[in-house]
Amino acid sequence: MPISQTAAVEPPTVFPVTVQMRAGATSVVVRCEADSLPEVLHWGEDLGALTTFSLESWAGVRAGIVSGGADVVPRVSLVPSQAEGWRGTPGLMGTRGGVAGFPGFKPTRVQVVAADGTDGAPTGLRVDAHDPETQLALGLELRLEASGLLRMRAWLTNEGSDDYALDCLLLALPTPADESEVVDQSGHHLRERDTARHEFTIGTHQRVTWVARGHAASTIHGTCRPATGWGSGRTHYVHVGWSGNTRTLAERDVLGHSVLLAGELLLPGEVVLAPGESYEMPWVVATWGQGFDEASGRIHAFLRARESHPATPRPVTFNAWEAVYFEQSLDRLLPLVDVAAEVGAERFVLDDGWFGSRRDDSSGLGDWVVSSAVWPDGLAPLARAVHAHGMEFGLWFEPEAINLDSDAARAHPDWVLSPRTRRPQEARRQQVIDLTNPEAFEHVLGQMRRVLNDASVDYVKWDFNRDMYEAVSPLSGRPAYHAQTQAVYRLMDILLAEFPGLEIESCAGGGGRIDLGMMERAVRVWGSDCIDPLERLGIEAGTSLLLPPELVGSHVASTTSHTTGRTLNLTLRASTAMFSHMGIEWNLLEAAESERRELAAWIALHKKLRPLLHTGRTFHADHPDAGWRVRGVVSDDGSDAVFQLVRVTTSPVRPGPALRLPGLTPEADYALTELLPEGVASSVGDGEHARSLVWWPRGVTVPGSVLGTVGLRFPDLDPERALLVRLTRA
Repeated sequence: MPISQTAAVEPPTVFPVTVQMRAGATSVVVRCEADSLPEVLHWGEDLGALTTFSLESWAGVRAGIVSGGADVVPRVSLVPSQAEGWRGTPGLMGTRGGVAGFPGFKPTRVQVVAADGTDGAPTGLRVDAHDPETQLALGLELRLEASGLLRMRAWLTNEGSDDYALDCLLLALPTPADESEVVDQSGHHLRERDTARHEFTIGTHQRVTWVARGHAASTIHGTCRPATGWGSGRTHYVHVGWSGNTRTLAERDVLGHSVLLAGELLLPGEVVLAPGESYEMPWVVATWGQGFDEASGRIHAFLRARESHPATPRPVTFNAWEAVYFEQSLDRLLPLVDVAAEVGAERFVLDDGWFGSRRDDSSGLGDWVVSSAVWPDGLAPLARAVHAHGMEFGLWFEPEAINLDSDAARAHPDWVLSPRTRRPQEARRQQVIDLTNPEAFEHVLGQMRRVLNDASVDYVKWDFNRDMYEAVSPLSGRPAYHAQTQAVYRLMDILLAEFPGLEIESCAGGGGRIDLGMMERAVRVWGSDCIDPLERLGIEAGTSLLLPPELVGSHVASTTSHTTGRTLNLTLRASTAMFSHMGIEWNLLEAAESERRELAAWIALHKKLRPLLHTGRTFHADHPDAGWRVRGVVSDDGSDAVFQLVRVTTSPVRPGPALRLPGLTPEADYALTELLPEGVASSVGDGEHARSLVWWPRGVTVPGSVLGTVGLRFPDLDPERALLVRLTRA
């Protein structure tokens, strides 16, 4: 249970209580009355410093009672219930002795636990409540971060004398009535986080993760005004910081309530609280903004302010998977180590295939022992060669997976998450190991410890390549999604504590597990198994609604994409990868010498720009011509910026409309020039349209207000071409 900093002696709370939290150009107004849980009256634009009188006058104003309903004005508290007249999705559901109860919590204490916001306003609030009917105690915590990001969580304690089975605990926030569209995401493996908007009709719009992996899931869920884009309109959205099953809802009712609810998805029997036991839900984060860039920027700023955020430059990473696949040997990999160092890589990662019987994807998972057949002298010779070049050594693991064709599964068939009478459907010819079983947990931990020690591993690519179907622990006979997620966190936490400096990348078949619970441990996610830069433009745009670019791995792929079959030029591939945590996924031994020189030039440029790219604010341009994609990074002080302009397809008009470059300081003048690595030719060339733009060869100085509002007409690139521009405040 969370413990907050409070005064030694706290006077009894006198209800009603209205608190205005202010930070990051955001106000959150919370009203707590004696007969119900606190209700958020406002979450969004800063309202200025409201007086106690004005706060209480406003908070006391309620809508009238509606015929056909309860004889009270319905409220939507943080955990809404029928006891408050709420007719929608309950915030809390559970049973005692197989019988559902209807909670009617009454607050017992309201504490301001932090007051470091705008003008000394509160930024932290804790509420304790109790319900004698269901014999439950509820705690609520709200934190308004410096960026304007709101974080919330709750914990529930069983104060009865028998078990309480928890079915759901969701937190609710209101959204403005004029946000009449729902914004969420969908996708699939190789095309994750495709963001969409649709009408917010009366009823419930639900997004659920059932299988503890999220290729098709929605990382964010919220509402927005019609036609909201990256830089205009207004949006509010939430995210559940949890790596297991989650549930979010956008709900609108006939009484005029528009609400977002969010929390963990629990299956019956997963969380059963014995007398005195507590359940703590994951953090729910909530953001808002005038456009998606401002809303996501609040999350980015919060993540960057954490103590655990990477403090060192993000190493350019060479991953050997698409270079060798399962065909591993020291003789084959040493030349790759040399050429990776030659082009400027700072980390070398050996992927799947180094352990047990793992010569293809049908066997070996669960046996985390270096294969003596493939690596007769172990991995140490490879690690020494990598370290001799000044690079970090990374290694692939899939600690949550097990093949039935493995020593571990043959010796311990009860270690596989399974229903009682059958195995779940296989995916990638593998099952999931039951990390809630202490013996299985110690097996995985012990084998990983030995490998990390013996091979001097600096970095773990932590993969999870299958959905969790029918995840029942043979040990308990209960669904194990919740407990398995906790066990994965514990395994990571132990390894990070025992190996100081170790970094973890979260990979789940690519982008299947990207959440802020995982980001408390991982410092990088693999955005997608698709490295085709045209596909990555959409994938990384959707990912940016949650994560800043330095936390998202993006690699320069082979000339012909492994996943789409498209053959694309190096400028497009490299300029796309360089905006994130840059890496390489390419057999450079098959690349021409000229390609390696050009790649080295792009990597050198990335390293030069890395301080800007990994600290600045991310912006995307709204543009009427779908044939263009424009994104950029602007320094916090507005003095420097880099933008990538990609011509995806041809357009109905030629030359195309002016392209706007958002995020610049309106009153400043900016010198704009094309940005190219040394020795690399421009995508513009010397064609007819380039010659017609008399300003292009020498650059131009333009006010930020013009660039952000009117824009410029840039050279009309051929499809599948990109250019970079640098803007420096004059």
